[in-house]
Amino acid sequence: MPEPRTLPRPVAVNLRYLVPICLVATFGGLLFGYDTGVISGAIEPLTARFGLSDFMKGWTSGCVLIGCAAGVLLVGPLSDRFGRKPALFLAAIMFFASAIGTALPREILVFIVFRFLGGVGIGFASISTPMYIAEITPAQIRGRMVAVNQIAIVGGIAATSFVNYFIARGGDQAWLISTGWRWMFATGIVPSVLFGLLLLPIPESPRWLIEMGLEERAKAILGKVGGSQFADAEFASIKDTISREQGTWGALFSRQLRRPLLLGIALAVLQQVTGINVFMYFGATIFRTMSASTGVDAGLLQQVIINGAGVLFTLVAIATVDRWGRRPLMLLGTAGMGASLLAMGAMGQHMADPGATSGWMLLFIVLYIAAFGLSVGPVTWVILSEIFPTAVRGRALGLATFFLWTADYAVTQTFPIMNTKGLWFVRQFNHAFPFYVYAAFCAVLLLVVWRFVPETKGRTLEQIEEGWSQ
Repeated sequence: MPEPRTLPRPVAVNLRYLVPICLVATFGGLLFGYDTGVISGAIEPLTARFGLSDFMKGWTSGCVLIGCAAGVLLVGPLSDRFGRKPALFLAAIMFFASAIGTALPREILVFIVFRFLGGVGIGFASISTPMYIAEITPAQIRGRMVAVNQIAIVGGIAATSFVNYFIARGGDQAWLISTGWRWMFATGIVPSVLFGLLLLPIPESPRWLIEMGLEERAKAILGKVGGSQFADAEFASIKDTISREQGTWGALFSRQLRRPLLLGIALAVLQQVTGINVFMYFGATIFRTMSASTGVDAGLLQQVIINGAGVLFTLVAIATVDRWGRRPLMLLGTAGMGASLLAMGAMGQHMADPGATSGWMLLFIVLYIAAFGLSVGPVTWVILSEIFPTAVRGRALGLATFFLWTADYAVTQTFPIMNTKGLWFVRQFNHAFPFYVYAAFCAVLLLVVWRFVPETKGRTLEQIEEGWSQ
């Protein structure tokens, strides 16, 4: 992708206007994380309450990912037709309905239906939030604003850890099985309502408004973001670009957009198959040996490592993504993830006494989470929100994120299989095989970033789009 002829001049951004709008949008990311993470504390009481088989236990946890995949396919055409803000509002409604429906069921099938609906809401939020922020934010701070959404996601997961912990302490085991898990899901009602109310006063995406012919509204919003000169220049650029676009599925699959579409799908899949959600979903299992040797509760250890390191290094990514650029962060972080996974695999394969090396294993897990938080976690979403044309951005993001959630589901299903005692993988590699697989995918991601990912730092969305046709 050739370099653009000129870069936009820095804009005097009205942060007092823009930052609250972006923070409201990232509430979708917060609920994304909250709805994803709440199951971790509730699955064992649910299993006891409804007598779930191993298959049903896995389906009760994993059905949300299928809902996510469905949601991202639906939200693209909806957001392209009706706007980014209505898509966010629909996500809030689905989060609200899911919180009520999963708190009250007398049968597990009813729970699964509402859990699936919550997954659709997550799919809506995972697309609409970064897309909305990217379309309303000037190029010079766009990376930071989009990356804040990753903090919201990790923060939502962290919040469920604390909420589940305090609810679990509110009664004995019998109370937790009969009632406590219901409160874990019911706590999602309040943030869902708050999200819906906060969405009411924020503006629509100016790029979508221009596409729909609502030009005066769009210019007024752009003027509030960066002043009249910025509004005039940005309006002319958006208008020119949109005049040459077609917002159809046929346009999305055209030869001109083949490269950004394939690149977006590749980045989405590779973000997941490098193993991050193994530590999210199966952290307690991985850390159980370390807990036995260190005396630290596995759940607390998981919470501190994943949430603490993830938040800290995502903050570093936010501070650097618009200064260092997308490519350097992705290359540095992916290399760190791959090296950490290889070290975990080597120790897992050769350690005779797991407790003797638990401290080193803990160190490399922290390094892996830190590298992901610095790069692949937030920066992938930044790139995905930037590389597609306005007219098909909803559809393209939806398709890429569909593959992301599908890859997430595949990782979730295959990790227990690769880690089951008695299988060839375990006999040969002593539980290290999954780490080697994820390290191999890190090598693939490094190659993709090095060879195909353009540097989008400081470019307007219209300049990025123009670059694909040169």
